[in-house]
Amino acid sequence: MVDPTRHRQLEELDQVELCVKIWTMARNELYLNMRYLDVALSRLGFEADWGRQGIATDGFLIYYDPDVLLEMYRQGRVVVDRAFLHVLLHCLFCHLDSRKGRSGPLWDLACDIAVESIVDGMVVKCVHKPPSMFRRETYLRLKNAGLTVMNAQGIYKKLLESSFDEKRLDRLEQEFYVDGHDLWEQKLPKSQMVRRQEQWKDDRERMQTEMETMSAGEQGEDDGGLKQQVQVANRERYDHRAFLKKFAVLREELLVDPDSFDPIFYTYGLELYGDMPLVEPLETKEVCRIEDFVIVIDTSMSCSGPLIRRFLEETYSILASSESYFHKVDIHILQCDEKVRSDVRITSEEEMKAYMEHFTIIGQGGTDFRPAFAHVAGLMAAGEFHRLKGLIYFTDGKGIYPVQKPPYDTAFVFLKEDYEDVSVPGWAMKLILSPEELEEQPG
Repeated sequence: MVDPTRHRQLEELDQVELCVKIWTMARNELYLNMRYLDVALSRLGFEADWGRQGIATDGFLIYYDPDVLLEMYRQGRVVVDRAFLHVLLHCLFCHLDSRKGRSGPLWDLACDIAVESIVDGMVVKCVHKPPSMFRRETYLRLKNAGLTVMNAQGIYKKLLESSFDEKRLDRLEQEFYVDGHDLWEQKLPKSQMVRRQEQWKDDRERMQTEMETMSAGEQGEDDGGLKQQVQVANRERYDHRAFLKKFAVLREELLVDPDSFDPIFYTYGLELYGDMPLVEPLETKEVCRIEDFVIVIDTSMSCSGPLIRRFLEETYSILASSESYFHKVDIHILQCDEKVRSDVRITSEEEMKAYMEHFTIIGQGGTDFRPAFAHVAGLMAAGEFHRLKGLIYFTDGKGIYPVQKPPYDTAFVFLKEDYEDVSVPGWAMKLILSPEELEEQPG
């Protein structure tokens, strides 16, 4: 007599073996058509999860219900290939680790729309499936709303602004659903989370390099916007504090220098001779801080008032810290569109605080960078600065640049809702940030 339990176990083993072959075949097909995914494709393993009613990932494994996977395969290999790629793109763009502070259901939906928009836009046979009318309409609405890069962060913002009713959101969720996101919520040891993030970050950077070095023929006519989204994800994160340190200067201040002072000899002298130390601490210390500085705010119509204020607030919070600037400073804050509208000189923390409290935007005309640089040149000629180290220009990037390099470091901080490379003169530094990144900075 055959043991029914044993028979069922053998059937399940055969089913799992078949499912692994299906996943492996899907991975091979994706690799043959998208060579730039080579390392990322091998990152995910497979594990059967009976009763799951779908597929899901934790960034290490793809968990699947064998019955569901076999049903997907019966519908066609394209369905399995698309599901594999869908899960893989979630991992590459770190959607699993970016939900913090966001509405869970809306973030899940935004992530699904983002990766499906990429897959739908790919002209690759193994994943090609004509998108439905509803999908095409959704993509068109997002683009008409000003979203040129269909990344999850941008889509999430548009979903929040759109205030869709529950019926519309349910329809969107059903249309773009491919995998479950319940494993995104599980708490992992910090070391494991860091390892997961670093692995996918390395794979994403490697993928960008390979996509950029491939010829158009090798890469395909259309990658569905994947390359653009990878550039957004790999863009250097906004770190204003570290960026401002590039404009610091070295100077002596009245401070005890612990690196050049030995407290042992000091206390030994006091013990041996009463009130006569053997060595005195140095009364000055060389420190690297911000002294003379210029901040130029582009007040043209294209720059948002609240974001300008947020940029100034963050800059103020950094400059107000004792580690960042000298007690005596000379900071000029210029407002400029096609000409300089305002020049306010800040020489102390109190003046900076008062300026922030009464800040108003002046101008909102066109954009021309040259007047601000000409104005600073006039200040330098008049001896207004002791040692001007640098200038930061906060702008949207659409303007006329000076031809000659000024005698100080210059950085353009570009505000971009979507990734768009901006050409700047070779003598200038460039930092691109999105409104979301600026708003997320601690106040």
